[in-house]
Amino acid sequence: MNDWLEIEKKYRLDARKYREVLSTLFELKAEFIGEDFEENKLFTNDYLTEKRAVLRLRKTTKGGFLTYKCRIQNNIGIKQQIEYETEVSDPAATEKIIENIGLKLRIIYEKRRKTWKLRNAEIVLDELPFGFFMEIEGSINAISEVEALLGADEYPVEHETYPNLTLRYGKENQGVIEARF
Repeated sequence: MNDWLEIEKKYRLDARKYREVLSTLFELKAEFIGEDFEENKLFTNDYLTEKRAVLRLRKTTKGGFLTYKCRIQNNIGIKQQIEYETEVSDPAATEKIIENIGLKLRIIYEKRRKTWKLRNAEIVLDELPFGFFMEIEGSINAISEVEALLGADEYPVEHETYPNLTLRYGKENQGVIEARF
């Protein structure tokens, strides 16, 4: 698999399904990787918008990460995108650099994330201000296998990105759309 290609499937969960998935992960002895709180800031300009790409600056309790993502169109129900990511030691300085090269802060969303490893896939359970979600990331076969193990094949698939959901459910604050706890 290409290290720059992210392949994942996202599901929208209600609180009951979220608890069921937690319980199933425990029963399946999935390896718990950890949990974190994230603040995600998305920057854009006309070029990125035209390419359906984003530049994200993520701050977590473990550090900062700068990520470029560009969606690959498909019709298989699984999200595929080019993703380049690097760790940044100073997110505040990185944000100033981004702003000074002409990109505009457009979206901020916060997320609580719990991460597991099961078979050849990574499973994340996300809580955002507008709901609960699960993502399974790996090869297409690994996603299908873990989806079946978790009984998630009947769960509603969420095709929207967190930034697009933030645009829908977030609140405008001085020209920036935010979804915060």
